[in-house]
Amino acid sequence: MFEDSLVESTGRIRTRSKWFAIGSLILQAALVATLVLVPFLHPAALPKQALTMMLTAPPPPPAPAEMPAHAEASRSSTPAMLTAIIAPNNIPQHPAMVNDSVPGSVDLGRSGGGLSDIIGAMTNAGTPPPPSVKPQPRSGPLRISGGVAAGRLLTPIRPVYPVIAREARAQGTVLVEAVISKEGTVERARVVSGPPMLTAAALSAIQQALYEPYRLNGDPVEVETTISVVFRLD
Repeated sequence: MFEDSLVESTGRIRTRSKWFAIGSLILQAALVATLVLVPFLHPAALPKQALTMMLTAPPPPPAPAEMPAHAEASRSSTPAMLTAIIAPNNIPQHPAMVNDSVPGSVDLGRSGGGLSDIIGAMTNAGTPPPPSVKPQPRSGPLRISGGVAAGRLLTPIRPVYPVIAREARAQGTVLVEAVISKEGTVERARVVSGPPMLTAAALSAIQQALYEPYRLNGDPVEVETTISVVFRLD
């Protein structure tokens, strides 16, 4: 036994024949074919879960959407409309003239008189009157410049030089804002600037002044202006 296991004794080991290998391959092929053909020849031998998966049918396709009632009605009415068209018995020799012009419009192709005829046709058709604009009533006196007010002065403004201002050698210009009424008299006046010793004399002289009434669209209106009173020592 030990002699057979040595290296030197390899030539004595018997090898198997090739017919044994061929028979083994044929046996294995038969076994595989049997495993493949058994499910087809004997389905009862398969597990129940495998049969259920094989016999399950795919879900049915979705049902087509229902057509609306009005669409079916329109489809059904189309053949009826086509069958209702009947050819005329007599065909006219000349086409009928249809007047499709808009009332009040001007046909530029038929008017042969030029621009004057077109304007006359437009005038006869009736043009709307121009809109009337009413002047809005003023909420206060109208503002005019001091030069315009001075040109409408009827009586000159002659202030009295105060004695105390003369002795103090005070001089200068007093600027007054005044409102002239519709009759031309000074209604309101206030001092804007000037020497304090001369403001009272300037207001007194302006109150006595008289102006020509200022007119707007032919009607007298109140105006507001600036009046300058000059005090100067000789």
